[in-house]
Amino acid sequence: MQSFRLSVVPASLVVALSLLLAACSNTPKDITAGWTPEKIYSEARDEVNAGAWDKAIRLYEKLEGRAAGTVLAQQAQIDKAFAQYKTGDKVQAVATLDRFIRLHPTSPALDYAIYLKGLVNFNDNLGLFSAITNQDLSERDQKAAKDSYESFRELVTRFPDSKYAPEARQRMTYIVNSLAAYEVHVARYYASRGAHIAAINRAQQALTDYPGVPALEEALAILIKSYDAMSMTVLRDDTQRILEKNFPQSKFIQANGIKKSSSWWRLW
Repeated sequence: MQSFRLSVVPASLVVALSLLLAACSNTPKDITAGWTPEKIYSEARDEVNAGAWDKAIRLYEKLEGRAAGTVLAQQAQIDKAFAQYKTGDKVQAVATLDRFIRLHPTSPALDYAIYLKGLVNFNDNLGLFSAITNQDLSERDQKAAKDSYESFRELVTRFPDSKYAPEARQRMTYIVNSLAAYEVHVARYYASRGAHIAAINRAQQALTDYPGVPALEEALAILIKSYDAMSMTVLRDDTQRILEKNFPQSKFIQANGIKKSSSWWRLW
């Protein structure tokens, strides 16, 4: 008579199966599984209104997948970028917007996407510089500001009648003034420490890159001081004439209503 033998399952396999079953039982259920795209979007907006940006981002990501190819998915992508911006994740926000701009070049929301990209990189404290240490100032904020400017410039060039264009123009003016002030701030730092070549370079950069901004008044004064310190008298006098012509009421030329002597910069 033929015998029948039960197969013995290795103990290691039993443990592995047990762990797998336990993991499956602990996997959180997707509460959005039965939701319509419209409900997902509505819930995401509720999270936004509550300030729960991370939760909103997760819902927008689900919506992008569920409603791919629809206008609602495009809206979710734009809203996700804004939520990422609000969490401080500027890198991801810019990446999301770049993807939107690349994939939807004819979208009616394209002007807003470009505007939002400028806003993500915009730093409204750009003109408020902290105390200078022995190290040069970081270039990071400058790069972000220049990226912001380029986005706003693209917006006003491509969509001059966009409702976001007036604000973009105002922010562009602020950025230019602030970047010029930044260069002058660094030039002043170098001049105060006797690094006159570096001071001249930064002041000249401000004059070249940002013509017509208020900070150029001090940039010229720094050039005069540094040229004088290096006995470059011709350049010093030429620059003083430029300062007097363009800023006749400059505080660097006059004090208490009385014009200073030709060596006024020695006292500055």
